[in-house]
Amino acid sequence: MTRVVRQIMTIVGALVGIGLLLQSRQAVRNWPVLRVMGPVREEVVIAALGLIVGGIVGYVFGPILVAWASRTAAWGESRLQRTPAQDLVSGSIGLIVGLVIAFLIGVALTGMGYLGMVLRVAITVACGYFGMRVSVRRKDDLMRPQSWLPARMKHRSTPDAMKPKILDTSVIIDGRIADICQSGFLEGSLVIPAFVLEELRHIADSADVLKRNRGRRGLDILNRIQKEQNNVQIYEREVDPNLEVDSKLLKLAKILDGKVVTNDFNLNKVAELQGVPVLNINELANAVKPVVLPGEEMVVHVIKDGKESGQGIGYLDDGTMIVVDGGRKYIGQTMTVLVTSVLQTAAGRMIFAKLKGQSGIEAEAR
Repeated sequence: MTRVVRQIMTIVGALVGIGLLLQSRQAVRNWPVLRVMGPVREEVVIAALGLIVGGIVGYVFGPILVAWASRTAAWGESRLQRTPAQDLVSGSIGLIVGLVIAFLIGVALTGMGYLGMVLRVAITVACGYFGMRVSVRRKDDLMRPQSWLPARMKHRSTPDAMKPKILDTSVIIDGRIADICQSGFLEGSLVIPAFVLEELRHIADSADVLKRNRGRRGLDILNRIQKEQNNVQIYEREVDPNLEVDSKLLKLAKILDGKVVTNDFNLNKVAELQGVPVLNINELANAVKPVVLPGEEMVVHVIKDGKESGQGIGYLDDGTMIVVDGGRKYIGQTMTVLVTSVLQTAAGRMIFAKLKGQSGIEAEAR
């Protein structure tokens, strides 16, 4: 391979040498050796001299130049691969804008001689650099089209229901998101960031058995969603490597003008402070629970005793706890009860009931 490169560079060097000497023949003619020769011989000697000198230079320095160019290209390629696509696009836009501004300024400096030429070069470099830097720093606004629109147009551009839904790690591991997607209540695309996949992979590889099972469950849920839904997208761009996962989610939601789907209480509160819309699975579960009014009859299977004396505890199919006064002695049995009150808490809903056919005093006496 080195031999072929050396031969090619020798030919290229010879051609370049001929071209350079022929272009500068006026200076070469002043050489004493060439003054005694005629015009035809002069051209031949110049071409031969360029061929020999250029060939030697290409033969000696060609492989070195090719090796340096290869290393430079490999270094540039590796840098480009590590640079997010957003930075490349926004940086290119800023560079172009900076060069256009520099060109317009340079027109005004025409006719100033060498000083004008130096100033134009300096202005071109400075404007290109600052345009690129500013554009990269404001890439989030630049790559988000709605940031350029007036408030009325922002509201009309994308229907709220069709905005992308960004899934976080907790809601994937929870598993209920798969059933919600299958029911068709979530419209728009489902976005799964690459950093969420990476976090799931780390959890699935954990030495702790419980964490490992949760991580594998999350990966199984993702596979199910991808098989059942045709609107799933994997967001592979790096948002900001210096941020934590929750902060990356919120920043990505701002970039895509989307909503974060989660059941993390703390993430929900932080998102509200930053003005990022959130769809909380726990809030949805509480909202779709059947409404129960005092005085209604219910059938409940008492499974354990409660905190207070004589109380029995049962659960509905959706996980709602039912506290039955006087139900302790009926543990393991299915009873008909009357609802006395309903308590809504941050953790969910609790239903208080008494045995059918008994007053509250009778239930306490038992």
